Amino acid sequence: MTSSTQHAWTCDPKLRSVALNQTTLSAPAPDEVQIRNLAIGINPVDWKFIQGNPLNWPAGHVPGVDGAGVDGAGVIEAIGADVDPTLVGQRVAYHHALSQPGSFGHFTNIAASKVMRVPEHVALTAAAALPCPLLTAWQAISKVPSSSGARILAAGMGAVNKLTCQLAHLRGFEVDVISGSLSDAQAAQLNIRQVYRDEHSLTRQYYAAIDARGEQGAAKLASLLKANGHIVAILGRVPTPIDPPFTRAISYHEVALGGLHEFGDSDDWQQLMQQGEQLLEQVAAGQLSPAPIEVFEFTALNDALTYSQQAQQKAGLA
Repeated sequence: MTSSTQHAWTCDPKLRSVALNQTTLSAPAPDEVQIRNLAIGINPVDWKFIQGNPLNWPAGHVPGVDGAGVDGAGVIEAIGADVDPTLVGQRVAYHHALSQPGSFGHFTNIAASKVMRVPEHVALTAAAALPCPLLTAWQAISKVPSSSGARILAAGMGAVNKLTCQLAHLRGFEVDVISGSLSDAQAAQLNIRQVYRDEHSLTRQYYAAIDARGEQGAAKLASLLKANGHIVAILGRVPTPIDPPFTRAISYHEVALGGLHEFGDSDDWQQLMQQGEQLLEQVAAGQLSPAPIEVFEFTALNDALTYSQQAQQKAGLA
C-alpha cells in the first residue's frame, strides 16, 4: 500500500484550534495496522492539549487525545508486512501515544500489538470512549492488593473512578466515595456503599483510597488510611510521604497509562491488551456499566470538543 490522503482535523497552534483538512496518509509500517476510524473517543485532555499544546505539536498535526493517549475504534483495513493477515476486518479499539498522529482522521496507523478486539455486542461508539478510562481504572485498582471485604474510598467521580468503583466491587471491596454530585440512584448502580458529600463528614479509616482530583486531593485522602494502607493517585502523584518513617507505612501509587508508550515493553503491552479485551467482554456481559455517551458527527468535532469542555466545567471535580 502506498501513501495517500485522508480527511482529518488538524491543529493550528497559533489559533489553538483544529480545522478539517486533507492530509497525507502514510502506509502502515511493517509492525502496524491501519484502522478505518468508525468512532473517536473525546476526553477533556483533547481540548486542553489543543488549546495549550504542551507537546509543541506542529501545524497540521492530527490530534485526538483521550486521557493519556488517543482512543478510537474501527476496523482494520490494511496491515504492515510483519502483521498477521487474519487481523484484516477485525473490529478493534486502541490507545495511542500522544506524540503520534491521533484519531481525529478517517484512518489511524498503530502498532498491531496495541489494539484490542471489540466484542460484537459492544457498539464501536462505546468502544472508542472506553480504552483510556477503562484501562486507567484497571491500573488503579490493580495497585491495591486484594482483601475481600476491605473498605476503600474513591474521590473524583468522573468516568475513570466510576469504572474503578465497579471493578473494586467485583474484586470484593466495599466502596465509599466522596462526591458532591453523585445521586443515590447512581451510587446504587455502581454498587457504592455510601456517598459522603465532603471529606469533613468522614468518620472512619480505609484500607485504600483512589483519588482522581490531583496530588493535593490524594495527599488529603492518604491521611484517612489505616496502617499499611494504600493511596492511588490517578492525576498527579503525592510528592512526598505525609508520615515519618516506620509509622503507618503507607504505600503510595501513581497511575500513568500513557507512560507505557515510552517505558513499557512488549510483555507490558501484551498484558494490557489482554486485560483490555477481558474488560470489554465484561462490558458486553453487563458486568461493567460505562457512563452514557454523547454522539456527534465527524464534521461536528468542534461541537464535541466544546461540549466536553462545558460538561467538565459544570461537573468540576465532583
